[in-house]
Amino acid sequence: MTALDRVSQFLNQALMWIAGVFLIAMILLTCANVFLRVVWMPVRGTFELMGFFGAIVTGFAIGYTQLKRGHIAVDIVVKGFSKKTQKILNGINCLVCTVFFCMIGGQIVRWATTLWKCGEVTETLQIVYYPFTYGVAFSCFVLALVFFVDFLKSFAGKEEEK
Repeated sequence: MTALDRVSQFLNQALMWIAGVFLIAMILLTCANVFLRVVWMPVRGTFELMGFFGAIVTGFAIGYTQLKRGHIAVDIVVKGFSKKTQKILNGINCLVCTVFFCMIGGQIVRWATTLWKCGEVTETLQIVYYPFTYGVAFSCFVLALVFFVDFLKSFAGKEEEK
């Protein structure tokens, strides 16, 4: 389990750095577009690039956010249960989320493969869609790994209280 945890930590850290680079690119592109719109002509394809970059930033950061317990959790009902019941419910939740994000990742892979086979490109810049789509699918599988590791931890008695 510690090996899986280390792999999950490494993958999420790497994806977070990539997401940070894309976020910086989004900021620079936005600033350049605003400036150039005022003095000359806006950057061509900004809308397309911002869509791709936003998908990468969101997808690649979601697993890291789950590792750090940064997502909103509504646990008003669960807090009334015993610690053992809370632990069981948390384990069930992690297992359901693992299956759910594996299914989502699989569907996105199917969609990306369709985009790849069709040769779908963006209208303005003629950028292919499928690499970004595969990236989002990969991030779903990495998030599923995070939930699976949490599932294993919850029943191994090593769940960290955060």
